[in-house]
Amino acid sequence: MGLTIGVDIGGTKIAAGVVDEEGTILETYKVKTPQTPEDMVDAISAAVSEVSKNHQIEAVGIGAAGYVDDKRATVLFAPNINWRHEPLKDKVEQRVGLPVVVENDANAAAWGEYRFGAGKGHDDVICITLGTGLGGGIIIGNKLRRGRFGVAAEFGHIRVVPDGLLCGCGSQGCWEQYASGRALVRYARQRANATPENAEILLALGDGTIDGIEGKHVSAAARQGDPVAVDSFRELARWAGAGLADLASLFDPSAFIVGGGVSDEGELVLDPIRKSFRRWLIGGQWRPHAQVLAAQLGNKAGLVGAADLARQG
Repeated sequence: MGLTIGVDIGGTKIAAGVVDEEGTILETYKVKTPQTPEDMVDAISAAVSEVSKNHQIEAVGIGAAGYVDDKRATVLFAPNINWRHEPLKDKVEQRVGLPVVVENDANAAAWGEYRFGAGKGHDDVICITLGTGLGGGIIIGNKLRRGRFGVAAEFGHIRVVPDGLLCGCGSQGCWEQYASGRALVRYARQRANATPENAEILLALGDGTIDGIEGKHVSAAARQGDPVAVDSFRELARWAGAGLADLASLFDPSAFIVGGGVSDEGELVLDPIRKSFRRWLIGGQWRPHAQVLAAQLGNKAGLVGAADLARQG
């Protein structure tokens, strides 16, 4: 199969891109993300039609944040779009006249990294995305493992603290409450409130108040050596690495790939994640250790992965 289109549905924009067999994006087109499910189908279809004008397209892959059924056709639940049992595949196919595959966005990003990014050369890879929340994907034996009902790898909602912090999913103590962009900001605000003298750079980057601290401020301050910002990254990394150690006990991959916005800070967060992973890995002194690698494709991973999954059929 030749060229396919990948669609990445974001909170503010929908990006559609033509992708070749080598994972190279040849052309992209973006539209604003609408507010209603009905308008969403129109926007996706319009983006696909626009980007395909100058190319012979074989199929379309759509990455959607939510639960996608085992047939990769229906979005069972998408909290940010208000899709409930939305037959997205059928609706878009009717509009664009091309075969469509729908996939969870974290699965699509994981597949993109496995095929064309940090996972190249590995047969067994676990991906996690440390963004606003925490997502993931499982590739074992060179295959994307989705589970019987299509909703596997919701790593962010593994409960790591019984009766812990309330999560947006309705449960308590979910992993993403302790290892995510939201968690990073919470750590920074708590520490800055307790010891403002150690957060001078961090506070100066914001508006001078605790509530004014945002994720971008924590990152910038950490790069400048702000003690509170650096310590906040270490706390996030402690939880992230411990979670990877648990996943190693479940899946025994040769590599973990860490992506998402938080991972953009590189070794600032990856080095302490590796240390925490080694600290909490059961039997770690006697067993081989999986590599912990930085994702390579950035925010293009989901689009590239969705396009390639459409190519796989």
